[in-house]
Amino acid sequence: MRAVSKSAMRRCATGVAVLALLAGCEGPLDYDLRGNVGGFSTADAALAATASRPTPDARGVITYPNYQVAVARRGDTVGDVAARIGMPVAELARFNGLQPNDSLRDGEVLALPRPVGGASNVDIASIAGTAIDEAPDNGSVQTSALAPAAQPAPAAATAGPEPIRHKVKRGETAYTISRLYQVSVESLAEWNGLGSDFTVREDQYLLIPVKDQAAPRTAAPAATAAVVTQPGQGSPTPTPPSATQPLPDEKVPAATPAPDVTAEAPTNTGTSALGLPVSGTIIRTYAKGKNEGIDIAAAPGSSVSAAEAGTVAAITADADQVPIIVVKHNNDLLTVYANVDKISVKKGDRVRRGQKIASLRGGDNAYVHFEVRQGFESVDPEPYLK
Repeated sequence: MRAVSKSAMRRCATGVAVLALLAGCEGPLDYDLRGNVGGFSTADAALAATASRPTPDARGVITYPNYQVAVARRGDTVGDVAARIGMPVAELARFNGLQPNDSLRDGEVLALPRPVGGASNVDIASIAGTAIDEAPDNGSVQTSALAPAAQPAPAAATAGPEPIRHKVKRGETAYTISRLYQVSVESLAEWNGLGSDFTVREDQYLLIPVKDQAAPRTAAPAATAAVVTQPGQGSPTPTPPSATQPLPDEKVPAATPAPDVTAEAPTNTGTSALGLPVSGTIIRTYAKGKNEGIDIAAAPGSSVSAAEAGTVAAITADADQVPIIVVKHNNDLLTVYANVDKISVKKGDRVRRGQKIASLRGGDNAYVHFEVRQGFESVDPEPYLK
């Protein structure tokens, strides 16, 4: 019994010593023991080197092909960043799991819920919500056009590959995320302006550093090998004379033309829930959070028609003064027609399905951006058109 008691005491003392060691370590505790606990670690050395984060524009915005982020400056709050980029502070704070008055670190990254600047900075959700709230069911509409916000021109997309944007889940740490993507935790911190303790919060968006990639080596073209007859293999067999004579003519059936694989927009049939606003080709499909509708291209000046009977609830314009039409239908369903020209209806008009409401613009902008919204939320328009 005495030996057992001494062994138990030794195990207890060892446990206390380990806890004291961990408590005395500086920096965050890496619970799976792959960080700095215990001295030298080769974990980060095995990770790939990463490039530097791109330099933001004058507003602090970094633009990628499919999203944008804003970089905070020293002393900024969420409200300061929102004011600088021209976005409602409540919207920016909610998207990043923050409060409007929260302080930010120098270089901290905030994800933007939608693009800022230029024609893409139109809050169609706000327009649609106003149309729902103010358009009564009796067809008497009392909406007013929203004044377009004066926004700077959108920055060109940053050159180079687009980094993955990771949304932090409960229980994740900077260490687990860095190992998930095989990047160092230091690079993750530099790209996202994390503090010295590498703390991340639930629902925070992190940019995953882009790994350095060496320029691919172009292999030199192989020289054509000369035909060499090895000893014992004999000489090549000459072509028989009959092969030099042309074959008799054959009647070959005409080739069937290849089918047209161009992705055409659904037809405007009366059996679909909504009619197609313009007969053309879908050049951009719906992607929640990236493209809230579909873009349909057609010949310049083509008619843009109402997708269903309803009331013109709002007519406004984006920052480039390009008109936007919102039509309210039954059951709080709205259709939105953006990037149009020569509007032939006015607010409060009752329209029927297929009635012309505008025309397509000219030049390279001959397409309509068409959205379907159920209340405030955008939905994929294509199922409604089939």
